Amino acid sequence: MESVATVKVSKRGQMSLPASARHRWGLDEGGEVGAIDMGSAVLLVPGGRPAVQRALATAIARGRYERAVADVDDPDLQTE
Repeated sequence: MESVATVKVSKRGQMSLPASARHRWGLDEGGEVGAIDMGSAVLLVPGGRPAVQRALATAIARGRYERAVADVDDPDLQTE
């Protein structure tokens, strides 16, 4: 898969991940994907909410983590 793909969203909000991403992420039989609404974009992370929390913690420098978490609008993502 190219690093950028177009994905259609149905009227019910459903969408399909490209097959190559499902294979790489181990989602051939289905599974959870976490979504981070970044305002002008949505970032998808395989593994659901726990994976999103780990990705945020890893991506943000330790000294700025608490401040960044405080700025997150979703209270479910504000925990470690």
